[in-house]
Amino acid sequence: MRKPFLLLTLFVGLVWLGGSMEARANDSSEMPKHRVIILTDAENEPDDTESLVRLMLYTNRIDVRGLIATTSTHMRNRIAPESIHRVIDAYGQVRSNLLKHEAGFPEADALHALVKRGSTFYGMNGVGKGKNSEGSDWIVGELLRTDDDRPLWVCAWGGANVLAQALYQLRATQSAANLERLVGKLRVYTISDQDDTGTWMRREFPKLFYIVSPGGYGNATWTGMMQVAEGADNEKVSNRWLAENIQQGHGPLGACYPDVAYGMEGDTPSWLNLIPNGLNEPEHPDWGGWGGRYAFYKPRREDCDPTGFNGSIPIEEETRAIWTNAVDRYTPYKFNEYGCAVRSDTATYSTPQASVWRWRSEVQNDFAARMDWCTKDYAEANHAPVAMARLMTEVAGYGEDNNAPREITNMTVKGGDTFMLDATGSSDPDGDNLSYLWFQYPEAGSLKQIVPILGSPNIYHVKVQAPKVEKPETLHFILKVTDKGTPALTSYRRVVVTVIK
Repeated sequence: MRKPFLLLTLFVGLVWLGGSMEARANDSSEMPKHRVIILTDAENEPDDTESLVRLMLYTNRIDVRGLIATTSTHMRNRIAPESIHRVIDAYGQVRSNLLKHEAGFPEADALHALVKRGSTFYGMNGVGKGKNSEGSDWIVGELLRTDDDRPLWVCAWGGANVLAQALYQLRATQSAANLERLVGKLRVYTISDQDDTGTWMRREFPKLFYIVSPGGYGNATWTGMMQVAEGADNEKVSNRWLAENIQQGHGPLGACYPDVAYGMEGDTPSWLNLIPNGLNEPEHPDWGGWGGRYAFYKPRREDCDPTGFNGSIPIEEETRAIWTNAVDRYTPYKFNEYGCAVRSDTATYSTPQASVWRWRSEVQNDFAARMDWCTKDYAEANHAPVAMARLMTEVAGYGEDNNAPREITNMTVKGGDTFMLDATGSSDPDGDNLSYLWFQYPEAGSLKQIVPILGSPNIYHVKVQAPKVEKPETLHFILKVTDKGTPALTSYRRVVVTVIK
């Protein structure tokens, strides 16, 4: 009964071999890094410092171009650049050990040079003629660079008035055409509105790419980072877990990580999607990733938790569509003691926050492993596996890869065709045993219906039958490759399947 499948495998083998070298060339470590400027109201509460500690461990995977101290509605008349410098000092003490595990960690002095002072005024009081700051000038300078055409991400952990002032400066000094070009290079992800400049920017610059959950924090997608939620792995956001895996026994950087006061790392989702891991694709917020999933629409004020806590920021009716909360319908997979190693949970969860916490166990494990790198030699620590994925069909001509960017594999199939998703070539740098899991991400594709995997989803190759369609539709399938090291680490591949009639 296995012979037809064997013949199919032999038939498509040439297709697979033809694309395998290209997949290695698209490894995330060789792709251009996303550049980002962080705006932080550090010392408003401990969570900014927590997020800074984590950020230091990914400075070899993300091109940090600025660390700007800002005000916010929670800290209206002072800024704290010294707190950023303190975390960088701790990073400098462990950098040499981090380099034993991965290349590219910048020198501490280079990061210190990126720390800038924003306005000490709150919100729109810091925006206008003559209100430039070191921070706003730095953003303008980074945007005006002629040697870097990459989008510039600005992640606001507190108030955003230094960005608003930068846009004010550009509008006053640039031609309309050049202003449009420069605004087109910006990508903004703010952790809700923490001053009154967000609505101003969204109104005054209607083409500005903007991710935000306006209104009360209880409605916000980013709260999935610390939310104790039914169906989530809540143990890994517990104070005990943080003490054992981050704070204690992990060198000076871990010792910098403060206890949680109000919520753990609410700011971290703003940059998690910039980490190249095979799942994240930040130019497509609707595809979902470690930093959550967002949809592009104009939210109604009444849907923005207008009576919830938000630091007394006025909640205005939005004037145009923005990237904002989107609901993931998520059924977790659980470890199975006997038989098939995984099983579907008995419950399904539907919330915007689930688009963050569904990945949280892997996010936290990755953090813990990198914190281990601060003190351990390479052989003593764990390192993420390399995930490889290809799509193959029994129809000649549909197995060719189309040079998709990063780790994304794109493929076209006809409705009714059966195709195979294959993870052959996945590996682990430490020689660990690997577990595989394939699943569809319906919300990320244009066709929202569930398309089942035929058979067990936890083997390295699985079959799927494409549904019949009346027009071209996309389906997203995600491969999770997880090692059995400590802590267990996961890498991904995303396969985007276009189904045609």
